[in-house]
Amino acid sequence: MPVLKGVNLEINEGEILAIQGKSGAGKSTFLQILGSLDQPDSGEIIFQGQNIFNKSEKELAQFRNQHLGFIFQFHHLLDEFTAKENVAIPAMIEGKQSKIDFYKKAESLLHFMGLSERLEHFPNELSGGEQQRVAIARALINDPMLILADEPTGNLDTENSHQVFLLFKRLQQDFNQTIVVVTHDEVFAKKCDRIAYMKDGVIESITRNTAVVNPQ
Repeated sequence: MPVLKGVNLEINEGEILAIQGKSGAGKSTFLQILGSLDQPDSGEIIFQGQNIFNKSEKELAQFRNQHLGFIFQFHHLLDEFTAKENVAIPAMIEGKQSKIDFYKKAESLLHFMGLSERLEHFPNELSGGEQQRVAIARALINDPMLILADEPTGNLDTENSHQVFLLFKRLQQDFNQTIVVVTHDEVFAKKCDRIAYMKDGVIESITRNTAVVNPQ
């Protein structure tokens, strides 16, 4: 039985879009396909005028590394690496920068995240909110055009959830970052530019929020 049943969605450059719906509505499956981690049985994902699923597996892997940033509910940080090293890993894989350059950029991103004093700390030495900020920095290391976040505040308390949103808002305002967030958090979603509501594998409605939230 198909999980998605004809999803049609245009994502605007520089917007923060929330995707909501009950469990089983197809939200995470849609995000996985949007990020080319899964392939649909039919349909297209058009990115910069090209259907990404016309690419080979190797080309898709390169596309993900160069153009997409992924943030998940569970941070997936590597325990044996420091915060700085975890952030730098995607840049190491891309291989276009020297070791000095990608570590310098990792340090800069962690400073942006308010983690200047945590560069050499290991994941088990960081709080949940700090670990999620490291994960966000890691998603940014290759300057992605699109960030895909699956329940990024699911394991965080109210204050840390708010801080994650403020970071997203700063990225939007300072760098015109495009962010798509799957979330059950109503408060978080209502701060985003638009909310797409999914039900039974389709997008039932899209609403535009009018509230303005300024980063602090």
